[in-house]
Amino acid sequence: MVDPVYMFTLAGQHAEWASVRQAAVTGNIANAGTSGYTAVEVEPFAKVLAEAGTGMARTQPGHFAIGGGAEGGAPSFGIEDTGGPVALDRELIKAGEANRAFALDVAIVSAFHRMLMASVRSGV
Repeated sequence: MVDPVYMFTLAGQHAEWASVRQAAVTGNIANAGTSGYTAVEVEPFAKVLAEAGTGMARTQPGHFAIGGGAEGGAPSFGIEDTGGPVALDRELIKAGEANRAFALDVAIVSAFHRMLMASVRSGV
């Protein structure tokens, strides 16, 4: 029996995480000049996956598979106060990382969709 593939769910969760991170970065940049404001950060996506039990698991040498599945529900993304001031250069780097995360999600979903459509058209 073939295990179900949760690629779309994983890409969706990653896009949601990137959205939350982008909102945190935007808030940090908007409040950079506010007296007493301290920067916030979103926990890394790998940590969210590990806590949700959907991290990468090695099943055989040379092979990796996603452990767990979509039945656990969407993970929550922790936002933590760093306690420090906003450093605009770091925030702009984080904004670029969030942008690349969205681009990666779109590329993964597009490629996976093309693969599924090709298999449906070929009758496999």
